[in-house]
Amino acid sequence: MNGLLTDHFVLFGNSYTNHLTVFGFSIYFYAIAIVSGMIACAALAVPLFKRRGENPDLILDLMIGIVPLAIIGARLWYVLFDIKSFHSFKDVVNIRNGGLAIYGGVAGGALGIFIVCKIRKISIIKVFDFGATMLPLGQAIGRLGNFFNQEVYGQVIENESLRFFPVGVEIDTTGTIVWHQALFFYEAFLNIIAFICLYSFLMRRKGATNGYSVAYYFISYGLIRGILENFRESQYNLPLFGLDVKAMVIVSALLVIAGIAILIVLLKKDGIIFKKTEAKNE
Repeated sequence: MNGLLTDHFVLFGNSYTNHLTVFGFSIYFYAIAIVSGMIACAALAVPLFKRRGENPDLILDLMIGIVPLAIIGARLWYVLFDIKSFHSFKDVVNIRNGGLAIYGGVAGGALGIFIVCKIRKISIIKVFDFGATMLPLGQAIGRLGNFFNQEVYGQVIENESLRFFPVGVEIDTTGTIVWHQALFFYEAFLNIIAFICLYSFLMRRKGATNGYSVAYYFISYGLIRGILENFRESQYNLPLFGLDVKAMVIVSALLVIAGIAILIVLLKKDGIIFKKTEAKNE
């Protein structure tokens, strides 16, 4: 989410408000998408926990630990990478004006998992695998909220034959409707594919070694985000500590490298690669 929050979205050339007003309080569709993603993740995590021999009751404890720290992490990440845009503490804490970064949310959520697992005295890496498996689903649903906020879109679509959803999206931030690449939808679609693959993998996996889902998530999302980030409109690319550098491309590349490194370690541990051959007795 960025810092250019609007109060409307465009669909088929018509403008609609992007929030509900309840007792004078605005509830944004973006927030509804985020919450819906959390609920979907919690619901589909139940059979996964049962399949992997873990008590589903743990999910509630994890949500209590993950949600607040994920929000704090997402906000801090955004602020730190675009520090020049904030002039007071009020600006920093006012997330209703936009400004959440998914990588910070992932880091905060991981901290929440770590704390809960330490308190409950259960395997941290095993629960990290659960989290890495469910995360793409939450991200995909959350990305759909970007449509209502008129954000996370790509370059202007010059070819009129491509001006249709889901290839493009109608954006109106200046009073003029312009067709842009529907980047948020591209990422949501790819995240759904990643989720299906990870979920199927962990449901069917029989090995005892944990960490594979974490490695695969790092690689898959790093590639998705790293590639799509290059198509974003420039104002939606977070700078690197105020510099004119696409910070998320760099972070994504590091994520892929980390995922590959973890995968190599796990494959070696399971004896799938770098097997040691025993010398034959003569």
